Amino acid sequence: MDFYCAALRLVIEVDGEYHASPEAQARDAERTKILEGYGLRVIRFTDEQVLKELEGVCAVLMGLAEDPPSCDR
Repeated sequence: MDFYCAALRLVIEVDGEYHASPEAQARDAERTKILEGYGLRVIRFTDEQVLKELEGVCAVLMGLAEDPPSCDR
């Protein structure tokens, strides 16, 4: 994982070109499933989104911060 916010139980992944291959996507999906099994939320952005659409990325993250998970999630 690239970033983790314990208060929000949020994993943030920033995926580069490597993640575009079918094999990498399958590994990413499996890892996401495992992390979600621990009660974590996983969100993915591409490198390009972070570099070219940072305001939109921040807006998504702020929206998640406004909807924190409860202790029983």
